[in-house]
Amino acid sequence: MWELDSRIQHYDWGSTTAIPEFLGRPADGAPWAEAWYGAHPLAPSTLATGQDAGAGLDAAIAADPRRMLGDGVERAFSARLPYLLKVIAPEKPLSLQVHPDREHAQESFAAETAAGLPLESPLRNYRDDNHKPEMLIALTRFTALCGFRTPRRAAALLQGLGTDLTDRLHTLLTRSPTAHGMRAAFRTLVSSAMRPDPEAVQQVVEACRARAESGHSPSPRIDQTVALLAEHHPGDPGVVAALLLNPVTLRPGEAMFVPAGTLHAYLHGVGLEIMAASDNVLRAGLTPKKVDADEMLQCVSVQAAPPLRVAPERQNTTSVAYYAPVDDFELSLTTLTDPPGTFRTRHRVPGGGPRTLLGLEGEVLVQSDLGRHVLTAGKALFVPAAAGQLHAGGSGRFVQASVP
Repeated sequence: MWELDSRIQHYDWGSTTAIPEFLGRPADGAPWAEAWYGAHPLAPSTLATGQDAGAGLDAAIAADPRRMLGDGVERAFSARLPYLLKVIAPEKPLSLQVHPDREHAQESFAAETAAGLPLESPLRNYRDDNHKPEMLIALTRFTALCGFRTPRRAAALLQGLGTDLTDRLHTLLTRSPTAHGMRAAFRTLVSSAMRPDPEAVQQVVEACRARAESGHSPSPRIDQTVALLAEHHPGDPGVVAALLLNPVTLRPGEAMFVPAGTLHAYLHGVGLEIMAASDNVLRAGLTPKKVDADEMLQCVSVQAAPPLRVAPERQNTTSVAYYAPVDDFELSLTTLTDPPGTFRTRHRVPGGGPRTLLGLEGEVLVQSDLGRHVLTAGKALFVPAAAGQLHAGGSGRFVQASVP
């Protein structure tokens, strides 16, 4: 078993304090957006302990995939760790984005590679050939936009704003209150050919502000979200797209699954993300990064659907699991209540295969046939498949990312 050092991503939307506090490290004034725990080649975690300390987890797995992953995972996922665990801490809204399905990612990655584009090229949309379904579990109150509303509900929110842009969108949705009408409305906002200018976007923002202040808004929450997005991304048509989407609030411990093709934007909070091991993101707006709305439109699903909340299921007296409808990952949460500083009990930790454990609070003793390790808040541990059954005792909480 190896303790892992995470790889920190300093995107400008990140909190300057949340992840440093979680990791017990001093803040440096920079935005700490994500901490990665995985073997993705763009940012693999490193082994912090043992004779291979300093090596990347990806290299350690490649050196002995059968022992690290087990026969089944090695065969099913081409000797690669199929999941990526993250701590994510948006202080400002993230980009409006979707993730491709596996078939589209494979075709597009192959095409960009054949064209000679290096992995780090800013012209690339696809950094790997994998899909990227993901699940978010809130550690604090977490807000987001996720998935399209019904066309009729979106039309009701657009009605009465009185701008040329919202009138056009309203007409599209009322004439065709279907997925076709929603695709036409969304395409009007983000495609390179029809993208509205900043002045038209600002007129919508001002109309939403005025409606919220009047006390007669059909959705004060979404009007406030439009104003929030405009503060960070003035003139961006993605601001107006919020009127077409479902607002989401997760309380600590609540979870949401985001399938491939689902349009979403995380707004604020601290959470855990577990996903297929991919960094493929197609952006439609709300970002200074590359936007390729036309490529994104090939992948996005405009079918009306509520956010897919995932309820935890009890596994035993100490653990619950968050099951996602994919083969790449699952996440469990274990809570132990021995008196602090003692390890009197020995609880079975459900699951098998390659696992990544991340301490959330307290102090837990993890034991397997390969040894024992004390896991504390902010520390991570990679457990190879060869370790067999895990047991834990102590006082604290930790999550375990694993393969179903």
